[in-house]
Amino acid sequence: MDNEIQLISDGDGLAVIGNPTDVERFLVSEGLSSKDLGLQRLKSVFGTGAAVTQAGSEITANSGRWVKLTKESAERVKKFGLTESKTPGVSHAMVGKPGSIKSWLQIEKGAGSFLTNPALLTGAAGIMAQLAMQQTMDEITDYLATIDEKVDDVLRAQKDGVLARMIGVDLLIEETMTIREQVGRVSEVTWSKVQAAPATIADTQAYALRQLDALAEKVERKSKSKIGDLATAANEAESRAQEWLAVLARCFQLQDAIAVLELDRVLDTAPEELDRHRLGLRAARQNRLDLISRSTERLVARMNAAADTANAKVLLHPTKSPAVVQSSNHVATGVDDFHGRLGIESGRQSSDARRWVDAAAEARDKALETGAKGVGAARSLGNGTLDRASSVKGKLSSGIAERVRRRRGDEEERDEEG
Repeated sequence: MDNEIQLISDGDGLAVIGNPTDVERFLVSEGLSSKDLGLQRLKSVFGTGAAVTQAGSEITANSGRWVKLTKESAERVKKFGLTESKTPGVSHAMVGKPGSIKSWLQIEKGAGSFLTNPALLTGAAGIMAQLAMQQTMDEITDYLATIDEKVDDVLRAQKDGVLARMIGVDLLIEETMTIREQVGRVSEVTWSKVQAAPATIADTQAYALRQLDALAEKVERKSKSKIGDLATAANEAESRAQEWLAVLARCFQLQDAIAVLELDRVLDTAPEELDRHRLGLRAARQNRLDLISRSTERLVARMNAAADTANAKVLLHPTKSPAVVQSSNHVATGVDDFHGRLGIESGRQSSDARRWVDAAAEARDKALETGAKGVGAARSLGNGTLDRASSVKGKLSSGIAERVRRRRGDEEERDEEG
């Protein structure tokens, strides 16, 4: 059968491997956007011998593209019936397109060089994990660029030693990633620059999470006080939460960068351990996401409770009560956006909070105009959409953010030339 290609999925992304023309036709026919998989990196990591020589020739003859799996793209490839491979967490399929048939079909037999070569399949899975993390890094860069308070300013404004060390770690990782791009690998000398960085990043993450928890606890305490005190606490939570979410996003971005470097190092020095290391990094990453999710959802829950308290007192406090509701809404939508960039499925609290959209103006106006009807008006809030993007006061100036943007531009140029 002509037009045979191989599909490999690790749950986060899809690798499409085969003749360059066939790969491009498949991607176009399925409406999938992609980036270069970087198969050539596998040629130098599996030792020597006839089998490796054959694998090298297979790599040279094939093109590989990587597709981020979203809900939509996952549905598009689901029809090809990918099955589990011997590589943990990786599924695969062979598809083809006979000349008389327009659609691509799963086929039982084919060349399948990657599907039948455990070393190549393992290496491809490692590269796919790196691309998925780099995709998240790109999205975090975009997120940070839309925040008024630059994370660098937040870090530098702190006197805490943990946050001060974070700046130095950022510079070291930026330098290491630059060397990696130029050399194509991570040597022992290069790795030595950043191998102690994870501890500092973890300390900073823990510090930021404690700050968010402190904001949540303060709002909860003030919910039992006067509405004016609650409004002050809610306003503080609104302004400070954005800053600490930015710090958490930077931590997560740097942790992904370290993981990318780790996989390069393992691929270079102990490829037989690549699968175990990849799965270990995946589990650790999910644990971090779960920890961040619990803390941020806790803050949203406290803000929602504060909004309920303020809403019940809107008639007596037509100015302060709507202000609390507005702060609650801003925090909830900010957390929701933050979750989206990190790939966290937002929980019920964030969804519930969005129903407070435009509550401040509506509750205040109707309370003043209609007296007792204001309470009912505040309880019957609309379902409009809040503009979740604040005005951009300037692009994030950090080195890693600039590097990510440059890399994306270079990839786009290479794709156009190819």
